[in-house]
Amino acid sequence: MFKAILWDNDGVLVDTEGLYFQATRETIASVGVELTAEDYRQLFLVEARGAWHLCSARGVDEAGVRRLADERDRRYLELIARGDPLLPGVREVVSALAARFRMAIVTSSKPEPFHRAHAATGLLRWFEFALTREQYARAKPDPEPYRVACERLGLAARDVLVIEDSERGLRSAKAAGLTCWVVPSPLTAASDFTGADAELGSLREVLERLGGARA
Repeated sequence: MFKAILWDNDGVLVDTEGLYFQATRETIASVGVELTAEDYRQLFLVEARGAWHLCSARGVDEAGVRRLADERDRRYLELIARGDPLLPGVREVVSALAARFRMAIVTSSKPEPFHRAHAATGLLRWFEFALTREQYARAKPDPEPYRVACERLGLAARDVLVIEDSERGLRSAKAAGLTCWVVPSPLTAASDFTGADAELGSLREVLERLGGARA
């Protein structure tokens, strides 16, 4: 049975994916680019391309794109600071599983928004570590983030379960040879999760499926 659980962050533990979408949509609208929720899902959560190429197609030069990126990041931090983004039921599920499994977070978030989002959640005490974007070279869907996490845990892939909510996260986990259960968020519900070991309706189902397991 599993010895550890690796958790995605945005859309799984905290409701920040929608805030990132909002910040990006508002920022690039200033240069005439419309970003729909479906565009965001495809460009960010499936292809991991982002949306700056859409701005370039509108004639925005590299310096302009950098300014937009800085503006988006500032707006994202403002939105995070407005309240506790913890998703419903997360605290109960994480605290229960932490008593039985080693746990860590593997996220594409940069350190500042990650730690700002968790400033009020109190969740991090249940995790051995969190891998943020600066701690690996190639982001999801590349398998590197999850391989690095397994190396830090000192565990084989067969001993580790991943909880994800996006296609790119699923592809990253499976390419690393890990078991991956997907709990879709509102932004990712229409995604193709072919290859997932399970697709669940809530984090509570994660706890239920592991109910008889022991670390």
